[in-house]
Amino acid sequence: MQFAKIEKQITAVVLIGFAVAVVGMAIRLDRSSAKLSENANLLATIPHPVLGFDRNDYPGDDALRALRHTFSFSSYWLNNPPGASANSWLGKRDMLTRNDFGFLVLFNGRASAELKSEAAAARLGVSDANAATAAAKHEGFQEGTVIFLDQEEGGRMLPPQKAYIYAWLDGVKAAGFRGGIYCSAIAVTDGGEEVMTAEDIREHANGRAIVFFVYNDACPPSLGCAYPQIVPKPSASGFALADVWQFAQSPRRKEYTQRCAATYNDVGNCVLAGASGGLYLDLDSANSADPSNGRR
Repeated sequence: MQFAKIEKQITAVVLIGFAVAVVGMAIRLDRSSAKLSENANLLATIPHPVLGFDRNDYPGDDALRALRHTFSFSSYWLNNPPGASANSWLGKRDMLTRNDFGFLVLFNGRASAELKSEAAAARLGVSDANAATAAAKHEGFQEGTVIFLDQEEGGRMLPPQKAYIYAWLDGVKAAGFRGGIYCSAIAVTDGGEEVMTAEDIREHANGRAIVFFVYNDACPPSLGCAYPQIVPKPSASGFALADVWQFAQSPRRKEYTQRCAATYNDVGNCVLAGASGGLYLDLDSANSADPSNGRR
């Protein structure tokens, strides 16, 4: 009987140990599953760059379907694009939305020749910010949309240019929108020092939150007029904080594109095969299929 009692105790201990082991295994499996799920969610949030295009003229309703096969987002001008006397994008937001395009919302800024002093430039920046946000609302873009100020001139920004840019950014923010800027990520020599416009604007922004759409069509880092399956990251532009990178322009700038000249057509433009009318395009990569968050 004593042996029987001991045998029962041993059996009980073994069963308890087995139960504990099973519970422990279940907990570990549950934690592993949770970790895998967590990692899957993390991977799902990692941005995979996508292709987009921008151009000064609206491409036309009939071209959108062919363009959408390649591009996830499109530019959208709120005022007359550089060198233009009219804006053909106005009223086209719904058409682009129906064709599942994201948006790169642009406002054409002032050239340095128009900015006579810092005080006058700041006043003009406020006025242009009001015009930009009023146009955005009229076109159906909601508060929180990123509006990119088009800054065509490169190199170190002069004091009136900075006064204009920062006043514009502050005005856009005050109206409930987010401020971005289109500017150069090409380093140039200025006064014996290497200067990049994007970095110059960031360094003097006094903590302002700015979304950067940079251009650098120099080959390398640009691949030229190419439509790679693995889209280059905007940070590959040379400016690590870029959210959008314009890596090819039409027409090509010969001084920057000798190494990739063969990727452009005979007259130096990027033309997407299958798009009606042989549309020439500027090519962009972005961390989001809707860089301006304008589809809402």
